[in-house]
Amino acid sequence: PPTVLPPPGPPARGSLSLHRAYLRSPLGLLRLGQLALGAAFWVTVAAHKYEGAAHFALFAAVLVWLLTLALFGLSLLGRWELVPWLGSRWLLTNLVHDLALGVGLYAAAAGIMGHKAKQRSFCNLPGYSQHCLYSAYLSASICGGITACLYLFSGLYCLSRRCQDQRDII
Repeated sequence: PPTVLPPPGPPARGSLSLHRAYLRSPLGLLRLGQLALGAAFWVTVAAHKYEGAAHFALFAAVLVWLLTLALFGLSLLGRWELVPWLGSRWLLTNLVHDLALGVGLYAAAAGIMGHKAKQRSFCNLPGYSQHCLYSAYLSASICGGITACLYLFSGLYCLSRRCQDQRDII
């Protein structure tokens, strides 16, 4: 019987190497900060008892963190052209991610955790003997607020590059 050859694979690419210029750029440094503080936010929330709107805050933080990790990894390896349709618009993709998702969802998550901290402020009194989530909610709110600011800065960086008719992220 005639043998059928498998379809050809993707074209051979060069070996993977780090895009060091990206890692030293303002956007690369901001991404590292976003990943670190974003992880601190969702680990703080997930490590403690949470209920109600904190579920949304945790979902939003993890979603944005995972998308940021993907953007960072593709940018660090210089492989954004592998992403269909978005790879050719990588600066715009980063801009929309930072301003719409990063700032919007982290600001909402920080607000939710700040509201929950305010609801638990009574247990911050000396001599209160029950388990208190005030400090966990407050620290998550602070991490979320700083992370939202980092996304705002990286979004403004991408916007300024876009306004200068630049097409690359660095």
